[in-house]
Amino acid sequence: MTTVSNDQLRDVADNILMTATHTGLQSGHRLPTERELAQALRLSRTTIRNAMALLESQGVVSREVGRGTFLRRDPHAVLGVEVGHTSTTSVVGNVSPADVMSARLLIEPAALAATVENATASDFEEIERCLSGSEGATNFDDFERWDLALHQAFVRASHNPLIENMYHFIAEARLSVTWGSLKRRSDSDERRANYRAQHREIAHALANRDGRAAREAMLRHLGAVEANLQKAAQS
Repeated sequence: MTTVSNDQLRDVADNILMTATHTGLQSGHRLPTERELAQALRLSRTTIRNAMALLESQGVVSREVGRGTFLRRDPHAVLGVEVGHTSTTSVVGNVSPADVMSARLLIEPAALAATVENATASDFEEIERCLSGSEGATNFDDFERWDLALHQAFVRASHNPLIENMYHFIAEARLSVTWGSLKRRSDSDERRANYRAQHREIAHALANRDGRAAREAMLRHLGAVEANLQKAAQS
């Protein structure tokens, strides 16, 4: 089996978005099926599926069971910032997991104030979808994919484009080999269960429009993640 690198997956993701622009698709439109994209791009469905997971983790698309995959951002805008990945790669290629956690602790709790003010019913539906996906995940990889999608949903619901774009750098860094390796070493069924409970606590506070409780819950959650990563790094 041929292994596809992260850089190759990004190229495939860009090709999917370019295909969308060529056919006039915009935010809110449904993308072609994995089979159709695989045939059009002459790639395996597994590669397409993995590229879609990358786009989902970045908040570009959402995959809805029984309905299909939908664009959540305008592909022209995404490609204008991200094609080539020069600026993003130059930044995230030099960061450590400790750098990632420092940035998360600065951005994510603060973003929730705007989320409390601006989140819509659709945002809460997406948060619930990600929570359910996380709670149904049976292995590390699936849990991590839903975990990233959930945190992206928390930030995206702020409806602050600057905060959302800043968070894309964190999402890119979380897809790196270094982060993934350390996170895998810190993984356990008990920790996943704890993270799920913490995610629910954050979501509950947001649904109640309680900014202080949401911020405190996020700080506790990220503090737990950071402590577990530090233990894994020292082991």
